[in-house]
Amino acid sequence: MKTYDMIVIGSGPSGRRAAIQSAKLGKSALVVEKGRRVGGVSVHTGTIPSKTLRETVLNLTGWRERGFYGRAYRVKKDIGSDDLLARLYKTLDHEVDVLEHQFARNSVDTVWGTARFLGPNRIEVVADNGERTEFCAENVLIAVGTRPFRPDYVPFNGSNVLDSDEIIEIGKLPRSLTVIGAGVIGVEYATIFSALDVSVTLIEPRSSFLDFIDREIIDEFVHDLRDRGMAIRLGDKVDSIVMENGWPVAVLSGGRRIRSEALLFAAGRVGSVDSLNLAAAGLETDHRGRITVDPKTFATSVPGIYAAGDVIGFPSLASTSMEQGRVAACHAFGMPLPPAPDYFPYGIYAVPEISTVGMGEEEVRTRGIPYECGIARFRETSRGHIMGLNTGMMKMIFSLKTRRLLGVHIVGEGATELIHIGQAVLNLKGTIDYFIENTFNYPTLAEAYKIAGLDAWNRMSRLSTVQVPEMAEVAEAADV
Repeated sequence: MKTYDMIVIGSGPSGRRAAIQSAKLGKSALVVEKGRRVGGVSVHTGTIPSKTLRETVLNLTGWRERGFYGRAYRVKKDIGSDDLLARLYKTLDHEVDVLEHQFARNSVDTVWGTARFLGPNRIEVVADNGERTEFCAENVLIAVGTRPFRPDYVPFNGSNVLDSDEIIEIGKLPRSLTVIGAGVIGVEYATIFSALDVSVTLIEPRSSFLDFIDREIIDEFVHDLRDRGMAIRLGDKVDSIVMENGWPVAVLSGGRRIRSEALLFAAGRVGSVDSLNLAAAGLETDHRGRITVDPKTFATSVPGIYAAGDVIGFPSLASTSMEQGRVAACHAFGMPLPPAPDYFPYGIYAVPEISTVGMGEEEVRTRGIPYECGIARFRETSRGHIMGLNTGMMKMIFSLKTRRLLGVHIVGEGATELIHIGQAVLNLKGTIDYFIENTFNYPTLAEAYKIAGLDAWNRMSRLSTVQVPEMAEVAEAADV
């Protein structure tokens, strides 16, 4: 039985970062991967495939140029699944090659098979051929990720009733698509297929969706989707899904029947923990297979066992998962860490993109903080005109008392790139003066920061003589 300082179960973003960090600290690390190649869900069915699919669709359809040339403009007239998969496979091969090189360069060992606990510090790995190997480690990180939630009432068939893993390699592009679940994954795929001119219906049983995003941004987003013909059904639960002449039909609680050529069920994911035998390690999960950890160290209730990534739940981002894996490894080997930044960005790779950092207007109001907002629309920028953008906006929120930036919220082209300027200013406790006094490259979409800053400054200047003692006291208590 071979012994390691760190065994990592899973090679997704959190797993690979933990293994490499352990190796850089001079520790021996083993990665257990049950898939055919390293990379985990992120590389093979999640983050990288979906974003590659999105970029391919936008390029082949000429989506970004339609502001100039009209909605009928196409780069490629007939787009098939082969066109989408060609770019996908090339991207995945590159990602795997980079990851394998990183493991080799840092002397991280890899073993293929399904891991299961024999005890808190003992792991058995069962290979595809049935061969069993035991390993022992001082520390173990569980980074197995999640898999799509597949309820019994959905007649999955791998062809036109699909989950979010299967949709990546869809054999034939449908002319119509029903998407059940308006979470991040559902919204991303619904808008990607809509950009392919597929008739899409998005169904969500709740009366709202993406509730962690500023409501004004969501209102702008929904307007854009409906303007291009997407049907959005909120507050209507799916009672059943039946097949009629080979086509799936979603029967809603209100009696409506939504018939389409294909159906994507994207209502949640569950932790991939079934084969881990967690009971042998003294661990339990919630009803969705998620493991509870200390949010600062990612340690579980069992000493020496950590968990990170999607298997611990929100925010389930590749970016935050990487940092969780690094922090867990550093904590396991007694390395001191500075406090984590107060805010991290959230990106939704829909069409159009959404990205946000800091507090939304609803949270600011709930906390009783006196504030003002500044708005910039991309069509107000010269770069926006050059790109042919008719939609897209940035919203910034500032404290009236301290002038500090409280949040940045963007919907539109390049949102996930633009957000990092706001992230830096927010975590450095910057004020509106940064945006007013600094020069931005011209013409760029980043100019929207100055436009929104000036918009807020104009409003704040008109309010500068107004005194609201009660609200000021609340703001002082909140240090904003």
